[in-house]
Amino acid sequence: MTATIGYDDVEVGTELPERLFPLRRVDLVRYAGASGDFNPIHWSERAAAEAGLPGVLAHGMLTMATATRLVTDWVGDPGAVLEIGVKFSSPVVVPDDDEGASVSVRGVVEKKLDDNRVVVNLTTRCRGEKVLMAARATVRLS
Repeated sequence: MTATIGYDDVEVGTELPERLFPLRRVDLVRYAGASGDFNPIHWSERAAAEAGLPGVLAHGMLTMATATRLVTDWVGDPGAVLEIGVKFSSPVVVPDDDEGASVSVRGVVEKKLDDNRVVVNLTTRCRGEKVLMAARATVRLS
């Protein structure tokens, strides 16, 4: 697979449309099984409360992967993502209801590099709060 977005088709400032990604408790259970991270703060209200947390939290790496989906969906090829980096700034609390949490992700091309690479700056929020800081993906376009 190759990227469906061409390097010559983007400029610094090109925006990736905002997407909303739902995270529900069932997603946390699926992620725990796939990752092997069964820390009870990701599924137990009691464990989260005992740890002094505001509720059950989404896994940090799940939050990062969710933000990366904006880029992989935009570029059309997950293999085109060469590097991703974030700083975790605020947890994503996932209520035990049918809606869960909604993570909004926006992106903008920050730099054009050589070899058809671009750097995409990501803004990731939940309930209006930034949950990732310094979130950037380096992507090779076609």
